Amino acid sequence: MTFAAFTVQQFLDALANSEPTPGGGTASAITGAMGASLLIMVTSLAKSRTNAEAEKAALASARAALDPLRDRLVRLADDDSNAFNEVMAAYRLARDSDEQKAARTAAIEQALQGATTVPLDTLRVCASSIEMAAMVAANGNRSAASDVGVAIGLLEAAAAGAAANVTINLDGLKDDAFKWRVSAETSSLSANVATRAADARARL
Repeated sequence: MTFAAFTVQQFLDALANSEPTPGGGTASAITGAMGASLLIMVTSLAKSRTNAEAEKAALASARAALDPLRDRLVRLADDDSNAFNEVMAAYRLARDSDEQKAARTAAIEQALQGATTVPLDTLRVCASSIEMAAMVAANGNRSAASDVGVAIGLLEAAAAGAAANVTINLDGLKDDAFKWRVSAETSSLSANVATRAADARARL
């Protein structure tokens, strides 16, 4: 079952139980989807900031960008849990012979790279979503300014959570080139999120 089919209570209970999934990566993706959804809500209001046609066009453009980003974050919530389950399955592989040990090591590396790429994708989508926040903040109905502010905070938290999951997974990897590339992109995206969030808040 996809997490999108859970009730809010079911999802919270799933996070709270002792099972390793869903965990922080899934929570980050859902948090990002919530932030994007709030921005979409503001783009859908009948009135923009001053009711100018240019504002309405800007909000429509933002919504067109945000709809698929929100949907992608929902899918990433499932992907994150699935990726972690693959890591656990790799660690459970037999290691009685040298061949089995080599196969297990390769499987763990592959699974860990997958479990690193998923939160990196979440971070990428959060960064893209928060780029739209400034447009929504500048053109949206002033009565919804607090909603935009909450959306920005949720996207920041989601991005930070995704980055933390990337970083912890990198520690277990052996491929130095992969680690360097992912670490550099994570740092760049995190800095971009901070800059975009500050810009969006300045427009509220």
